[in-house]
Amino acid sequence: MHDTSGAATRPSPVLVRPLVRTLLRAPLTRRALREAAYCLLAFPIGLAGGVVVAVLLALGAGLTVSLVGAVVGVLVLVAGVRLARTLGAGHRRLASWLLGEHLPGPGPPPAGRGLLGRLDARLRDGAGWRAVSYVLVKLPVSALGVYAVLWWLTGLVNVTAPLRWAVFGQRPDSGEGGGMPVLTPVPAGGLEVDTFAGTFAALALGLALLLLAPWSTRLVVAADRWLLRALLGRDRLADRVRDLEETRALAVDDSVALLRRVERDLHDGAQVRLVAVAMSLDMAKERLGPPGAEDAAPAVGPADLARVRQLVDGAHRNATEALTELRDLARGLHPPALDDGLPDALATLAARSSVPVRLTADVPRRPTPAIETIAYFCAAELLTNVIKHSGATRADLTVEECRDGVLRLRIVDDGRGGATIGAGSGLAGLVQRVRPVDGRLTVHSPAGGPTTAVVELPLHA
Repeated sequence: MHDTSGAATRPSPVLVRPLVRTLLRAPLTRRALREAAYCLLAFPIGLAGGVVVAVLLALGAGLTVSLVGAVVGVLVLVAGVRLARTLGAGHRRLASWLLGEHLPGPGPPPAGRGLLGRLDARLRDGAGWRAVSYVLVKLPVSALGVYAVLWWLTGLVNVTAPLRWAVFGQRPDSGEGGGMPVLTPVPAGGLEVDTFAGTFAALALGLALLLLAPWSTRLVVAADRWLLRALLGRDRLADRVRDLEETRALAVDDSVALLRRVERDLHDGAQVRLVAVAMSLDMAKERLGPPGAEDAAPAVGPADLARVRQLVDGAHRNATEALTELRDLARGLHPPALDDGLPDALATLAARSSVPVRLTADVPRRPTPAIETIAYFCAAELLTNVIKHSGATRADLTVEECRDGVLRLRIVDDGRGGATIGAGSGLAGLVQRVRPVDGRLTVHSPAGGPTTAVVELPLHA
């Protein structure tokens, strides 16, 4: 029997080779060089900025607690917060240039009325104090960055040891003690080489340091990236509150617009027809005469009967049209087809389309009524755009529940393309329709087609 336990634990060459290749190539990658440059350039900014901000905050806090210099102390504190904001913007630009870390700014500081109001607003500037935190924490991070760059410098110096010995004569003279120093980023007790063969040991050490140097700078940069996102980016809570305020305003405006449309449709449509029905019936009643007139002499002639029949026909026609308009209006508020679920409603919608539509539905869990209504109207609007504007000969409509609990509705047509989400288009209206429930609409429509529109909604509103 053969013992296979060692083979089972032996690393696979398929996994080892890419790892070795990555380690050997790391010092030569653009990313490693950019990260080293970032650590080197961020040090003077972080050191000077951190020291100045720390001094301003300490001085301002000391003056503020005193009775005499309270006003001056507040001004110094405000100046420190403002300087931290400026330094934070500089760090964001440096990270964007060298690291590709594009962070949106936190926005302008809050405004206030009057001198005291402005000072109070600046002291309550959350983004400014987060910038202060970053600038202060940047002091030790900058020092670690310089130490990480030291691995690069010592590695480069040691790699040139044979060249410095043979070409530039940097070797000890005969009879003198000591030798060529070997640099290390950690305290090593003064390593030296006193022979030409020993310089190759320094060369090997330099190569090892250069192989490790990219990972030291990457570790520091990873910590700095986290600090940048947490302290110098936009406040997620504030962004969420702002987004909720905007979507609430959109929901209120949408409900007001819906009520106005319902009122206008009732006033200009069904109400007018019902008034016409009432007037026609009143005129027919007058033609027929008062109650009991049938016992008296005949007061209704053939001409009057024809006129009464005409009035009744008109009233019947107006009543039928009024019922149709009311039915359409009710369908616009909540389509009856949704009573049986979203897939059946979309099947009805696809069957009524003048462009052939292939429907694929996979929705195991039924969404809430509000989500079903939004999805239905989005599909109806997108199919209307396909019919009116795309020139397509067919379309594919897919609705599915994704693993992350998102309802995804996708429509693909073979039209001419060129659809964009812009002001005044129906697509912009769909964006406003899905935003109140944290939905999203994306459209990919290159010139010449095909056009793909995707609506993503939560299952529960």
